[in-house]
Amino acid sequence: MTSHTPTICVINPNTSTVMSEGIATSARRVSRGEILMHTSRHGPASLEGHFDEAMAVPGLLERIIETENANTRVDGYLIACFGDPGLAAAREVASVPVMGVAEAGMQMAAMVARRFSVVTTLGRTLPIAERLLHEYGKREQCAGLHACELPVSAFESEDDSVYDTLLAACRDALQADDSDAILLGCAGMSELAERLGDTLGVPVIDGVTAGVALLEAVSATGYPVSKHNDRAFPIAKPIRGAFEHLSRSPS
Repeated sequence: MTSHTPTICVINPNTSTVMSEGIATSARRVSRGEILMHTSRHGPASLEGHFDEAMAVPGLLERIIETENANTRVDGYLIACFGDPGLAAAREVASVPVMGVAEAGMQMAAMVARRFSVVTTLGRTLPIAERLLHEYGKREQCAGLHACELPVSAFESEDDSVYDTLLAACRDALQADDSDAILLGCAGMSELAERLGDTLGVPVIDGVTAGVALLEAVSATGYPVSKHNDRAFPIAKPIRGAFEHLSRSPS
């Protein structure tokens, strides 16, 4: 097993470069290697529902395919949106492990706490988090789902009122759920996690740092990813329209 410095490619599937800068800062804080940060060039400025996620997936996949085609050495991809948009499709096109920040955060929260509460952005996104909890087998360990009712774009600001609103929502969640930890339900919240944890006195997990840590751990094992069944590379076929350049040529 050959040891090397891992490189994790973090992809922000919205088009906000300001948010990407904050995500990259959080990722680099815990990384033992290198962080390659990409921002989608196509799609919504923020993801706050099913439509937004669907519109973001082609741009997300474009970033992964470009990285693969450039033969850039990458040990894992992290999708930096709590809805984990396009995760299954990303695992088809990637030759290395792919995680979403919701999956990573839920795995980490379940490791460090008996029961955790999720605090996310808008209430309309709660059903998406609920679905992912069931899909990842973590519903029993999640004590409750809560929204602070701030839009994703609010976390691009350094306004203290944003932190205060999120802090109040986390306190309310801990009290209502009798939980032991908070999982932040937005990649844009990642820079506030450490400050929140210091104030609340419980683990406050963000999926960005959790995802980087988990992907680097997989890299250290040297395990390859399976490319069988629904994780096999996509069948080569023409793609028409704006993403024609992503068509795969027959092997």
